[in-house]
Amino acid sequence: MRISIVVPAFNESRYLPRLLDTVERARNRYRRGRNAIEVIVADNGSTDGTPEIAHARGCTVVGVQPRNIAAVRNAGARIAHGTLLAFVDADTKVHPETFNAIDDYFAAGDAVVGVTGAYPERDSLPITLGWGLVGGVTALLRFGVPRRYSECMPTGVVACPRDDWEALGGYPESWAFAEDARFLLELAKRGRGSGRRFGWIHGAPAIVSTRKFDAHGDWHYVTLPARMAMWMLFDPQAMNRWVADYWYGRQRETSSRKR
Repeated sequence: MRISIVVPAFNESRYLPRLLDTVERARNRYRRGRNAIEVIVADNGSTDGTPEIAHARGCTVVGVQPRNIAAVRNAGARIAHGTLLAFVDADTKVHPETFNAIDDYFAAGDAVVGVTGAYPERDSLPITLGWGLVGGVTALLRFGVPRRYSECMPTGVVACPRDDWEALGGYPESWAFAEDARFLLELAKRGRGSGRRFGWIHGAPAIVSTRKFDAHGDWHYVTLPARMAMWMLFDPQAMNRWVADYWYGRQRETSSRKR
């Protein structure tokens, strides 16, 4: 087993099938053969048939109870068999060359972490501004100057050697959000200490859904940093409520109950 791709999922029956379609396409194009790729869905107590969809598509499914995205990612990685771990959100579509690109990136053994980059499935002026602003700033902070707008967000598929994931203890489960940013920073720090590179996996940008823009408005990403700063300073409870809705999908819980 070369690559284990881990998908955290909570009520993802709408998006998971299309992700798995793109994963299958990428598996079929993988030079080492499709059976060198393992697909793990870490299900966080879904009530809409998400685990059944994953089972039917031949995925390995692990159930996770804590409503904590870092714990869900770690639970999937914990049962993985691949020497490389790849993490992707369920509302993403991966590039057909994803696994070949990951394999090429880590082939020399001199890399600690890489990201494919991603761009949104639809665009508008405020999405362009917000995505470019947040993506550009975070890319500068984490990985240096971004290559271009369409791949500037240091997200999409995140890949690292399993040994490095284990050395860090996985994603930080004490973080309710931004755990992915913290994980990347810690891996980058580890890479600097051992002389290994960290950065972009070229040629396989992912496409991510715009459901957060659909739910919260196209302009929300532009104003988000200022609003978060105000809540953290003056109204932590409002911050907690917003985190529960924005990152932990109350809207998906509601839609699931309606079904």
